[in-house]
Amino acid sequence: MRASVIVFPGSNCDRDAAVALHAAMGESPMMVWHGNSELPKSDLIVLPGGFSYGDYLRSGAMAAHSPVMREVVRRAKTGTPVLGICNGFQVLTEAGLLPGVLMRNASLRFICKDVHLKVERNDTLFTRQYAQAEIVRFPIAHKDGCYFADDATLARLEDEGRVAFRYCEATGAVTEDANPNGSANNIAGIYNETSTVLGMMPHPERLADKALSGTDGAKMFSSLVETLH
Repeated sequence: MRASVIVFPGSNCDRDAAVALHAAMGESPMMVWHGNSELPKSDLIVLPGGFSYGDYLRSGAMAAHSPVMREVVRRAKTGTPVLGICNGFQVLTEAGLLPGVLMRNASLRFICKDVHLKVERNDTLFTRQYAQAEIVRFPIAHKDGCYFADDATLARLEDEGRVAFRYCEATGAVTEDANPNGSANNIAGIYNETSTVLGMMPHPERLADKALSGTDGAKMFSSLVETLH
């Protein structure tokens, strides 16, 4: 399996993603600078978390126009799996690969803490090793993580089963109190139409090793390796 991690100026989770991928794949992914106009042959592309371009203008807006993103968009549209985490999710929406936007948190504050998520589907290449409706714990670290889309888009996402994860209580109850940022329908991550592109605000790579106090995130990377190897 060959994986590429895109590195933008301001990325700060690119190495975390690379470590998690190495643990799952047994080899290191390729680190690709955003200014490259070419992208190595890849079975998986990861857009990591961070603050690309310092989040100037809008989170992810400038990164979406980096030279390498033209090739990322092209590969995604031809079926290459793409995982966007936190800032990577913002970049995916700005690049038009996923619908909706990530707005300022309802509290207007930066939030950094662990949250619980409900796995909405376990039949995708990202989630095969999770159980249906499994409750997992991932960290979040963002100020612009409130997912918003118009009513028609939200209805389509729900009807087509494109919600990947939902913020929930430790019991699995999907409540307003469990929603850390005000996201519509407690949405923490969504898929594209073919479930080959996943954007999510929580960080699976930050809880992918026992030394990090949790391994819930490791299942995502091992799911990808199992499917794409």
